[in-house]
Amino acid sequence: MVEILRTDSSHVDFQSLVKQLDTYLAKIDGEEHSFYHQFNKVDALKNVVLVYTNNQPAGCGAFKHYNSKTVEIKRMYVPPALRGKGLATQVLQALESWAAESGYSRCLLETGRRMPDAIAFYQSQGYKHTPNYGQYLGVANSICFTKMLSD
Repeated sequence: MVEILRTDSSHVDFQSLVKQLDTYLAKIDGEEHSFYHQFNKVDALKNVVLVYTNNQPAGCGAFKHYNSKTVEIKRMYVPPALRGKGLATQVLQALESWAAESGYSRCLLETGRRMPDAIAFYQSQGYKHTPNYGQYLGVANSICFTKMLSD
């Protein structure tokens, strides 16, 4: 059984999953991890989605305000042992629905070029490559995506 919970970044299960995510990303990003880490603070995220399977935390994601029409998707993570079950899709769709309900019409996100599975996942969910934005301008390892939310 899968359950989805809307919460904020103070939730203990979100904090635990983010620690796992940071450990995972530190291995992939190597020395660049500290650069990315500064943009991934989670102490004030108001829009967090957790997915549970059999009452156990199995994935997370969040969004934050980017501008009046756009949210930035942040901290998407499903532990490797639980991947391939559609959990990330459920988290992302829940985030997109919540953003649309909140009056936003577009999602923006960044991931690393060393993460081909993440790139393929976002593309499979309708995200289109977009020029790097904000803090990711000129960062060779960053690849950014955008998606318009349903009308």
